[in-house]
Amino acid sequence: MLELKGIDKYYNPGTVNEMCLFDGFNLTVKDGEFVSVVGSNGSGKTSMLNILCGSIPVEHGSIVMDGQDITNMKEYRRNRRIGRVYQNPAMGTCPSMTILENMSLADNKGKFYGLGRGVNRSRKEHYRELLARLGLGLEDKLDVLVGSLSGGQRQAMALLMSTMTDVDFLILDEHTAALDPKTAEIIMELTDQIVREKNLTAVMVTHNLRYAVEYGNRLLMMHQGKIMLDLAGEEKKAVKVDDILQQFNEISIECGN
Repeated sequence: MLELKGIDKYYNPGTVNEMCLFDGFNLTVKDGEFVSVVGSNGSGKTSMLNILCGSIPVEHGSIVMDGQDITNMKEYRRNRRIGRVYQNPAMGTCPSMTILENMSLADNKGKFYGLGRGVNRSRKEHYRELLARLGLGLEDKLDVLVGSLSGGQRQAMALLMSTMTDVDFLILDEHTAALDPKTAEIIMELTDQIVREKNLTAVMVTHNLRYAVEYGNRLLMMHQGKIMLDLAGEEKKAVKVDDILQQFNEISIECGN
């Protein structure tokens, strides 16, 4: 379970540009939940993910993972249990290294390297099997540089690599936004498959309302650092894209947008 308790977050504190994003923000994500998060630009969606992952600090409040306070835990230590896929496909892979080298790095995340070889070639068949599931032909390109792949291929690899080790939580930061519609559909189906098979707790920020409605078992709408809508269970199943769009428009009008 992931918990944000009483989070205060300011940007540019102590300056004329000081801005309070979160003021006593609270969120609990239960084990096994797949939470879709939508909202306006600047509503705090990505900042919330960055706080969960430890990418940015908070002024007050606590972040709790399975009962353990991790507020002051370094990002690299949290990453042993958290997999993350970014909006930019280039951020989840190393372009100057081969597919095999990238897979090896992901396979050894959180482990002690020492002075041994970074690539364990005895794992090549295992990597081929994993890549074959993507249906993109990457299993036959282990010696190809990742930088020569398409954005969709790299994002599929990033998703696979983020969950190769025994992570419990998957953070998805608009991970289909930079892809063409057909590739985005493939990535979303793959995401849903991985979350279900590995029984992960997932939080997905997206601007695609259809994805937010169709995927996951809980839906949040954020605006100006607050959760304006929280649907789960049967309420989530019953909601339609038009319902979410109407709610989004009503909130925007009420806030003067």
